[in-house]
Amino acid sequence: MSLISNLKPGGKHGVPSSESRDPIGYLVAGLNRLAQTDLLDKVRLRKPAEQAVFSVTRTGFKTMTNASRTFAKAGKKGQPGARPAAASAAASGVFDLTPSEDEQMLVDVVTEFAEVVREAAFEADKACAAPDDVLKASLEIGLPILGLPESLGGVSEERSAMAGTLVAEALAQGDMGLAVATLAPGSVATAIGLWGTDAQQQTYLPAFSAEDGTVPAAALALNEPTVLFDVLSPSTTATKSGDGYVLNGTKSLVARGDHAELFVVGASLDGKPVLFLVESSTEGLSIEGDPAMGVRAASLTKLVLDDVKVPADAVLGETDGTTYTECVRLSRLAWCALAVGTGQAVLDYVTPYVKEREAFGEPIANRQSVAFMVANIAIELQGMRLLTYRAAARAAAGKDFAREVALARKACTDKGMQIGLDGVQLLGGHGFVKEHPVERWYRDLRAIGIMEGTVLV
Repeated sequence: MSLISNLKPGGKHGVPSSESRDPIGYLVAGLNRLAQTDLLDKVRLRKPAEQAVFSVTRTGFKTMTNASRTFAKAGKKGQPGARPAAASAAASGVFDLTPSEDEQMLVDVVTEFAEVVREAAFEADKACAAPDDVLKASLEIGLPILGLPESLGGVSEERSAMAGTLVAEALAQGDMGLAVATLAPGSVATAIGLWGTDAQQQTYLPAFSAEDGTVPAAALALNEPTVLFDVLSPSTTATKSGDGYVLNGTKSLVARGDHAELFVVGASLDGKPVLFLVESSTEGLSIEGDPAMGVRAASLTKLVLDDVKVPADAVLGETDGTTYTECVRLSRLAWCALAVGTGQAVLDYVTPYVKEREAFGEPIANRQSVAFMVANIAIELQGMRLLTYRAAARAAAGKDFAREVALARKACTDKGMQIGLDGVQLLGGHGFVKEHPVERWYRDLRAIGIMEGTVLV
């Protein structure tokens, strides 16, 4: 029976009241609203008009950025912003892989949404764009505010790196590209919630918690199109000029950059990597289509900054490189979660396939070489998940997780690509054609060791 049909209004796991709302209640309420729409039917259709618009990204384009909404300045200038508390569950130092009751509810809700995502994945990959219905549905279940504390209009009582990791993993089981497209705005909101000043939070975050469906698209831009790119030494520069800064450079693999109204851009300031908030209406910004081998549904673009002037209060976090470094680590953690989710999708697909596919009068699963390959996927996947959860738990507790996320990323990069390759191999000729989704998952898994930024938890 569907999870949605088992939920009842009121109580901890029902529709939240305005007086009391638990972190999962908002998502459940949104999914209940989603279940009452005709989205499940819509995502299987491709309107000719939509194809005409989406084909622009596939063929490449160059244009100015979207005219941004007016973000009215608010809050107390120079005052620190609100911060989510460290996760209390991890304070004891005990490492437990069992999700809490709320976390399991969150996983169940997002897993149902991932089924909708998977239905739309093939066409979204082909069109290099996420369907509007899927994007709107992601707003309905509260993805943009998952990492925000309640004081800022979000749903988190504690720092939600673990919850964010579980969400990214669950969404990626539907499709990594669409997961990135739906998580990108929330990544920017989370960054502002973690490091923004009171003025930055009060200026930008109310838009992300809007209940009228007008949540802005936003993008975290760290990648650059340079050979041997080192994310901790960006080529994009920030130069002091009067009472502000001037940014110059090119960022690549920016999710939905052609729709984004707000960017978090990484640049080098006095030899240190720093994050800057840049509104899309700022003069000097332009966008180029940048379709890639994988993660195509995220509408990847290049962001060109040509003498872009931003005020002094556009700096997000510290200017000594510590905020930027933490952002990179949280982003890598998110990509590890996406790798685990996509790897699980591969395992779930190939396991019944090898049991049903027959060759020489018997299922190919009877061959040891096939059975061992499937078993190896399961083994490596569990290792990836263990390392990722360990890093997420330490991040949520406010502890140093540099070593843990480095180990997780290494494992997810190497083993993730191998899982994609083995998935294609197990399907034989079927693994090479788009009739089966494994070839898309293989292309997506190749991105884990390349992508920096874009999403974070």
